Amino acid sequence: MPGFFLRDAAATDALGNALAASQPARAVVHLHGDLGAGKSTLARAWLRALGVEGAIRSPTYTLVERYPVPGGEALHLDLYRIGGVGELEFLGLDEPGTVLWLVEWPERGQGGLPGADLRVELAVHGSGRSVCLLPVTSAGQDWLARMATSGDLRLLPESTP
Repeated sequence: MPGFFLRDAAATDALGNALAASQPARAVVHLHGDLGAGKSTLARAWLRALGVEGAIRSPTYTLVERYPVPGGEALHLDLYRIGGVGELEFLGLDEPGTVLWLVEWPERGQGGLPGADLRVELAVHGSGRSVCLLPVTSAGQDWLARMATSGDLRLLPESTP
């Protein structure tokens, strides 16, 4: 899948809407990027697109925030501050009703998290953000194929190399 350029908050919202509209019944997404790359902003847009109302807090200090979404619960994790994968067991991540995992800094929880269906790579690019969507599983491949055929990404310009 080609990369895209997120010019502003509206473009990030459009990507969050497209991902939410086409996601499978259960999805694990690993969000990669440096500090300030837009991981939490994209997660917030995604959760809004799924109908989450009220405050959507960054899990920077709480490590995990839980939100009711259609079909179950979404977990938004920020693992930047964990000291090791062993700390994950104290977060109660083994709930059976989790249908969406949005994981920032997943490399810090490697070995203690479910494998990603989709890897999202974000980077500051000029005054906006570049994003690349990489399928990791066959579910991720099907997901991106649905997005490509639905036209939900038509408003996002492709990134320049």
